[in-house]
Order: sequence, then structure tokens, then C-alpha cells
Amino acid sequence: MKIAFLVSSFPKLSETFILNQITGLIDLGHDVEIFAFKNPEENKIQDDVKKYNLMNRVHYLTTPKSKIKRIFKAINIIIKNFYRNPIIISKSLNFFKYGKKALSFSLLFEIYPFLNNEFDILHCHFGPNGKVGATLKDIGVIKGKLLTSFHGTDMSKHILKRGRDTYNFLFKTGDSFLPISNYWKKSLIELGCPKDKITVHRMGIELKNFNLKKELYNNEIPKLISIGRLVEKKGFEYAIRAVAILIKEFPHIEYNIIGDGPLKEQLNNLISKLGLEKNVKILGYKIYEEVIKFLYESDILLAPSVTSQDGDQEGIPIVLMEAMAMGLPVISSFHTGIPELVMNGESGFLVSEKDVDSIADKIRYLINNPEKRKVMGLKGRKIIEQNYNVEILNKQLVRIYNNILEKTSPS
Repeated sequence: MKIAFLVSSFPKLSETFILNQITGLIDLGHDVEIFAFKNPEENKIQDDVKKYNLMNRVHYLTTPKSKIKRIFKAINIIIKNFYRNPIIISKSLNFFKYGKKALSFSLLFEIYPFLNNEFDILHCHFGPNGKVGATLKDIGVIKGKLLTSFHGTDMSKHILKRGRDTYNFLFKTGDSFLPISNYWKKSLIELGCPKDKITVHRMGIELKNFNLKKELYNNEIPKLISIGRLVEKKGFEYAIRAVAILIKEFPHIEYNIIGDGPLKEQLNNLISKLGLEKNVKILGYKIYEEVIKFLYESDILLAPSVTSQDGDQEGIPIVLMEAMAMGLPVISSFHTGIPELVMNGESGFLVSEKDVDSIADKIRYLINNPEKRKVMGLKGRKIIEQNYNVEILNKQLVRIYNNILEKTSPS
């Protein structure tokens, strides 16, 4: 099967769930190409990007910023490709139908990497990329089936910004929609997506990379850890404030935050203001292998996700799965699809969003009850083994692909 992935950025450290799908499908014998709008050019790169030589599979849909360069490059593309693809090229320039994207030639630059390539499947990650995929299919440069995975921000912040009808054309043109949770499935139906086109397909992890800790919870004072971008919806502010409540009771408590982002300075200022410099550290971005090492050396994961002021919401943070696979109990929140992963009171604890006192209470309970931590950790591992093993999920994904390939295209 020949599969094209359409993503915003590649390679991106924070999107291991996409990387795991790509490498998993390659392992299963499928031909995978990656189409991205940009290379984030992060300082570090995942080992699997090198191992699978993925940069040789990447095509960038780049529109030159300079108007002059854009015009000359567009003319060059048209001259070299029009005789082979006259209808597709002409459609991409139809500004009556596609507006500014056609007039500015950005649509031409989007179709160009797909010219003379045929794919059975175009799999778009995140709704806005699905909308691009719908246009590509409408133009005719994509003749295969169109799938879109929905994760979180594309079902919250994007809809608030663009309106509830933003996906109408995608719903009509797309062949299958894959929300990562039942929570987002319900939201898709409310937006008007046909029920028979929706299949919940969860993200997962490479279980073989996350061994259950042999010696669980051997630290005198458990080490706390959070992992993610330093943005509002991660809720790290509330975890830091919870640690401040506990500092007199547990003066040697240690809390590491792995990640970077726009709130780094603000969070560091909060840590300083609360006098937590010796206890709370923001460590910056780490590659996959470094994250695994930090998780192995930690005891409790904090993921207190919240709805941000601009409406942005999480999907189901992959780090929750990674921590649970290693046998760490987790403290998270009643937020979107997280309760579908974390069984409150069994594999961890869930609290209301921004509830600092409850976060502190749950940390205190887990510190004082080491046996409960162990029971929760083992329960979490079992949940991941049964429902979030990416090897199993990738085989399910292939079955989804095959099922829609067997169906006739919608009229």
C-alpha cells in the first residue's frame, strides 16, 4: 500500500505519535511518504528519523515568501508540468473557487510535490491539514482515499477561531475521520460529520521502549515529573503551585519539568517567586531516549491539563501513556479524553482543572502510600498493554485503510 502523510511540521520532537505510525507502517511493509509544510529545525532529532532515513521520504510544501521569487518559481512549475497535468494545474489557479490561495500561487505550491505521484491513502494529521487534503482531492491531484486524524487543538481552538462550519467541506470530501477519543468523536458528530465515516483510533506508544521499572518507588521522597510544551493548556503552573503547598511537609521534594515553549520565563519567575529553585527545575527539550531515562528515574507523573484562555485543549497526552507503561501512577485532570485513559483511583488520580489543592492532596497521598503507588503503576501498565500498544494500533490502522479502500468513493 502506498501511503502519504500530510503534517504541519516534520520532524517534530513533540509528535512521536505520528513518527510511531510512520515507522510502524514501514515495518509492516508499506510505502510511506511524508508531506509537511515546514521543518521546525529543532536542535535535536529522534533516533528513528535517522534509523529509517525518513528525511529522504519528506517533501516540503513551501511557498516562497518573496513575491518575486514566488511568481518566477510558479511560472517555472507551470511551464514544466502543464503539458502533463493541464487540468490539475488549471484548477489550482482557479481563484474564483479557491480565492487567495490560488491567486497567491500557494495552492500551486501545495499540489506540486504530489504531481506525478499516486497514493492509495492520504492520511492527514490534525483537522486544518485535512482541509488542505480535501482541496487536493477536489483538484484531483489526490486520487486515493482521504483520512483525517483529529487530536485536540483542531477540535477546540481552531473551531473557536474559524467557526463551527470550518470542516464542512472536509466532511463532505473526506472518506474517513479518526478522532483519538470518544470525546472528540462526539464533538465531530455535533459538528455534522457523518457517523458512518467516524472511527475512534487512539494514539499509542512503542511498548517495547518502556519497560516496567524493576524497583518501583525506591526514592525516599518520590520524584515528580512533567513533560510537554510550556504552554497554558499543559497546566504546569498549577503543579508548581501544588508543590509549593507541600514544600514545608516534604522539603526535599523534587519536581522536574521537561519541555520548552513560550511560558518558560513566566514559569521560571513563578518558581523563583515561590522559593522553589532548589526543588523545581525546567530542563528544556529532551529527545525520546532522554525522556525515557528521566521517566525511569521518576515516581509520579503530573499532567494537570486545562482549557486555555483561547479555548485550546489537549487530546490525550502521550506522556501519560509512557509513564503508565513504566509503572508510574499519574495525576491528571478531568479534561477531554483523558478519563478514557486514566482510571481515576485505579491507575492514577484525576482532579478538576486548575484545582491546586486537590493536586497537592493527591501528591501527598501517593507519597504517604507507597503500596498504593505500586498497585496503581501495575494497573496503568496493564491498560497500556491492552489498549495503547502502537504495534497493535498500527495493524488496526491498516485494517481501517483496507476497509475504506474496499468502499466506493462517495458521490
